[in-house]
Amino acid sequence: MADKSNQDIYENFYDAVNMQPKELEEWLDTEESKSVGQKTDGKGESVGHKSGRKIVRIKRKKKADLTQDDYDHMNKVVGYINRHTAQRPDGDVTDTDWAYSLKNWGYDPTK
Repeated sequence: MADKSNQDIYENFYDAVNMQPKELEEWLDTEESKSVGQKTDGKGESVGHKSGRKIVRIKRKKKADLTQDDYDHMNKVVGYINRHTAQRPDGDVTDTDWAYSLKNWGYDPTK
């Protein structure tokens, strides 16, 4: 299978990430946001929380200023959102760790 083009990654990223930078920044400041996710060193900031901060930076850039590292992260974000949404639990997901994790990655499943 051929690698995705940066244009495909860009389109998939903007289709998948449904939170605006300010909205995501505000979410990342909450205790709920900080309470979920895998910590790379067992403490400190989770992988998803760190990803959320990177998503904010990416979404604030002009397309022409995106680097290959940005595109690689955008592709990782799309993969995470696709895998995680496929595991949606039954019932109301509003106040669940599942939804909190997705929001850290820029996707609000309640929208």
